Amino acid sequence: MTYSLPNDCCLPDWLATCLHTHSASDRCQEPIDKSNNQMVGKAFEFAYALHKGQRRASGEAYICHPVEVASLLRDLGGDSAMIAAGFLHDVVEDTEVTPEEIEAHFGEEVRRLVEGVTKLSKFNFNSKTEQQAENFRRMFLAMAQDVRVIVVKLADRLHNMRTLQHLKPEKQRRIARETLDIFAPLANRLGIGRFKWELEDLCFKYLEPMPIGRSKTVCLKSGPTGKRGYSRWPQPSGSG
Repeated sequence: MTYSLPNDCCLPDWLATCLHTHSASDRCQEPIDKSNNQMVGKAFEFAYALHKGQRRASGEAYICHPVEVASLLRDLGGDSAMIAAGFLHDVVEDTEVTPEEIEAHFGEEVRRLVEGVTKLSKFNFNSKTEQQAENFRRMFLAMAQDVRVIVVKLADRLHNMRTLQHLKPEKQRRIARETLDIFAPLANRLGIGRFKWELEDLCFKYLEPMPIGRSKTVCLKSGPTGKRGYSRWPQPSGSG
């Protein structure tokens, strides 16, 4: 049987390969092994079904967003549970699925990651001073418990910033300010320089349109990929 890939979203090559590998096994009966493609493939299919018919402000299928988030996490060297959480990070908030259902399909580890991201997404930031922003960042880290929750949220925010042009100007500025005050410093604190630099540049685009020269300087320093010396997610020794 030939596996038919979804046609309403552009899938990266790594995901298409993963889905073909996943479809070659008995998906209904074979246990999920976190070390292979099965969890990732199943997480995409689960998210795809739940987000079916939903659209982003840009008009594109909503599933394109989780795919981009999962791809960012994969590029950082995230494990299968982390990439699966990238696909599933919005399903509890935006669909009828429950955390218990996620655990039944993907195990307790993925459930904890998804629940952690969902809790952080409900957190309201309104910092007036740097000290308030620092307090928010500390609360954010304390609430997450597992540092991977923060990384998934950072990937979510980075892709949202990349597509911010589709929102109204007032909302663009609010999200950009929040990102500059909270998320870019968190990326820096976790050693994810490639996220920090891109988040900052995207923020300045909306908060104070930057001179072209500054953008070019960052690109030259960062290289063609924008990685700026950070190619993989550093494996932390703890949650701080």
